[in-house]
Amino acid sequence: MFSRSGRTGNYAYTVSRVKAKKGLLLKDEDYNKMLQMAVPEVSRYISESGYQKEMSELAGRIEGIDLVEHATYANMAKVFSSILQASQGELHTMVAAYLEKWDIWNLKVILRGKSYGLSVDEVREDLVPAGSLKSEDLEKLMGIENVDDILANYSKMVHVQIPQDVMNAYKANGNLGEIEDYLDKFHWTRLLKSINPSSRPTRMFQDYVRMEIDVINLETILKLKAEGIYGEQVMKYIIPGGKDITPKVATQLANAETFAAASSDLQQLEFYDIIKDIVESDNVTVREVVTEMKKYEIAEANKFSHMYPLSVCPILDYMIHKEIEVGNIRTIARGIESGLNTETIKGLLVI
Repeated sequence: MFSRSGRTGNYAYTVSRVKAKKGLLLKDEDYNKMLQMAVPEVSRYISESGYQKEMSELAGRIEGIDLVEHATYANMAKVFSSILQASQGELHTMVAAYLEKWDIWNLKVILRGKSYGLSVDEVREDLVPAGSLKSEDLEKLMGIENVDDILANYSKMVHVQIPQDVMNAYKANGNLGEIEDYLDKFHWTRLLKSINPSSRPTRMFQDYVRMEIDVINLETILKLKAEGIYGEQVMKYIIPGGKDITPKVATQLANAETFAAASSDLQQLEFYDIIKDIVESDNVTVREVVTEMKKYEIAEANKFSHMYPLSVCPILDYMIHKEIEVGNIRTIARGIESGLNTETIKGLLVI
């Protein structure tokens, strides 16, 4: 599905489109203003800040925090789809492979919606058609009742073959996590293979993806450790291909029974200085660590985009910032709805 093209891609055209979009992203002061608002006011504010079309289209069906969440995802899906459609050649290959995570997201939503007995309308509201699968593809999948048939059709659409042993494990225990875990690992492996590291910018993109894998793996390890799970039970969830978290380092981290015990192993990581103070504190939380690592990811992507302005790097940088913006808006709305104080909500934002 994402085989490399012989054409290098229309970098100048796509980057110019993305630069125009990046100028429209919310600023720190916008978040500070929203933190002082009620949810209806947040809705009005983002409607005036680039989300008006989606807010208007959904306002007749949903309201409140649901309106904010669905409208922001709908807007992000539209923006990412436009970037994918605008790109060509090897650029299109890399962007499509990067956005495949949303195809997997949508499959998970559909499968879990079926298992919980949700209606098609309820499932549809949580879809984010930001990958290669179009809305009509997702409609087709939602119209299928049997999980095996959904997976068979999805496999044909995105050219992935789910191994029989994974299917057997799912059928044995009915745990969709077996399939989801395989597809997540497959996505990152295919994404790395889609990048031709023949130039400095694409090598930097590849290194960034490997760093993303490190962040995901560390988050997985820390979350499971917080639940008292470590050792081999952790290793089966580790995604291969990371930059600093090699299988050896992952094993060391997985075997450490506490945050404190993992501290010396964490010092091997390139981004350890970013999380050092949090990890070594007495009341460390996984959320704090993940938030700091996300900030590091943003800084790295931003640095790459300035170093190579006519490459995949500025496009990646924009998509990361857009996804973070949507996450921040949703965090503010949820926090206000839950009655959290301003400082607590602010601490959860990635800015």
